[in-house]
Parts: sequence; structure tokens; C-alpha cells
Amino acid sequence: MDIRKQVPDIKGVLGMNNGGQIKSGRHKPFLTNSRKEAITAYLCLIPAFLGLSMISYIPTLSAFVLSLFKWNGMTSPEFIGFDNYKEMFTIDIYFTDSLKATLVYAFLAVIGSMIYSLFIAILLNMNIPARPLWRSIFFVPYMLPAIGVYTTWRWLYELNYGLFNHINRMLGLPPVKYLESPKNVLPSLALIAVWCAGNLIVIFLAGLQNVPGVYQEAAEIDGANSWQRFWYITIPYMSPIIFYNLLMALIINLQVVTPALAITNGGPQNASMFMSYLIYRYAFTKYKIGYAAAYAAIFFVLVGIFTAILFATSKYWLFYEEEGGK
Repeated sequence: MDIRKQVPDIKGVLGMNNGGQIKSGRHKPFLTNSRKEAITAYLCLIPAFLGLSMISYIPTLSAFVLSLFKWNGMTSPEFIGFDNYKEMFTIDIYFTDSLKATLVYAFLAVIGSMIYSLFIAILLNMNIPARPLWRSIFFVPYMLPAIGVYTTWRWLYELNYGLFNHINRMLGLPPVKYLESPKNVLPSLALIAVWCAGNLIVIFLAGLQNVPGVYQEAAEIDGANSWQRFWYITIPYMSPIIFYNLLMALIINLQVVTPALAITNGGPQNASMFMSYLIYRYAFTKYKIGYAAAYAAIFFVLVGIFTAILFATSKYWLFYEEEGGK
């Protein structure tokens, strides 16, 4: 009987390594607290990522792929390469009109909405009677159904029996073709978008309430008037809010489609033939789905260009208090 088999290994009992040194009994765990937090965060992000992929990323990529095919939704897609884009830029009579209508409308609606919403927010930020009621009144248009809003405004703009032209006749002015004139239709539709900018008013109002009052008081003591306090204190501190509202208003108004669907049908003389509406017509009226996807791809690039320009220029006018300046 070998006695060595019955004697325990002294190095194993003492936890010594081959060099005779005692090994430490503490091992760094694989799942540290930071790793656990990271794994938990990734697991929580999976549903959101899957939702964005199914709703946004995959359809966007599919539109770019589908733009290379000729497809009416019934037959098998036929690969035609970039022929849809060639037709769009060379033959399509609506492309230039739709691009012009979209850009002009977006410019009028964005500029008008920003000025109007900031002005109303400044008024609602003052100590006026029934201030909560007035805030609700100016926010209600944003909550109303879009089709109902544009249908009502179509009656207001009506040439013979509309309220606006009725007021014009009472004042001895000739009736105005608000929706029947190619020159007036885009400003008239942009006015509706301005009236519905209640969400921008709420965001501006929240930003105004966060402007430090101590700087306003110091400037007033130094002799600054109301305009100087607004331009040199309020506007710089509001610049991140202005940037956010400007970005949201730009993206939303570039994608305009409801006015054409509810009121104008792209007229008169293609003056309101917005790109989003034209995509709808090609896809669901003429069943040229591949061609509509090519329009959607160009439209996606157009929105991306304007968004990139806005982000690139923001560093020259955005102000952050933490950075001590622009």
C-alpha cells in the first residue's frame, strides 16, 4: 500500500503554486458590476432596436433596393437598374414642380412657424390673466385631426362663400383666389401649418421659463432695454430649443402631404404637387411602385442634405452655458 496516496498534497492544502508561493484565494469575477449594467442595457435596447429596424431601417433600405426595379405590385419585379432615376431626371414633367413646391412650402412654413410660435410663447410667458386658458387655446390646433383642419380652412379660403373673401367684400376689397391661384396656394397652405404650430409654442414656452432671471435683472440694472435683453440674453439661452424646433419643423414640413390630399390634389397647375404627394400618386394611383421608390430615395437624400446643413451650421450660433459661449 502506497502511503503517498493517503497523504494529502501539502501544496494543494496550502494553496501553493509550483514555485512554492501561496496563491491568493480571490479571483476577479467575470461579470463585474459594469459588465452587468452593460448587458442589462443591451437587453433593454433590443426591443427598441428591433422596432426601429422593422419600422424604419428595413423599409428605408427596401425602398432603395426597390427603386432599381420595375414593379406594379401585381407581377414579379423586373430589374432595370437606374432607369427609374433616368426617367425622373429627364422625362418626368412633375419632378421640377414637386421639388419647387416642396422647398417653397417648407421655407414659408418653417420660418412662419418659428416666428409665430416664439412670439406667442413670449406673450404666454408674461404674467397675464387666465394664462393656462390661453396656453390651451393656442395648443388645441395642434391636437385637431389634420383632415378636419384642412377641410375647414378650405371653406375659409373658398372664393365665393368663404369667410375671408366675405370679409374682403365687406371692406370693399376684391375676392382673392387663395387656393385657385398658383401664386397664392403655397402661402395659403403654409399659413395653416403656422396656425397648427402649437407644439412649437409649448417647447418654446418651456425654454423661456428656464432662462436665468438673474441675468435679465443684471442687464436691466445696467440699462439694457427689452430688445437688448431679448437679443443678447434670451435668444442665446434659447438657442438649443430654437435648434430643436427648427430641426423638427424642417423635417415635418418637407414631408408635407395632407394639404394636397385634403384640398388641392396637387393643383392648381401643379403648384402644390409636393414630393410626398407625388410618391403617393405614383405608388397607389398609377401603381408604379418601383418608380415611386426612386422618388422616395431622392426625397430621403434631400431631407438628409438639409438636416446635415442645419447640423453643420449650428456650431456657429448654438450657445451652451457649460461651455461659456458659442
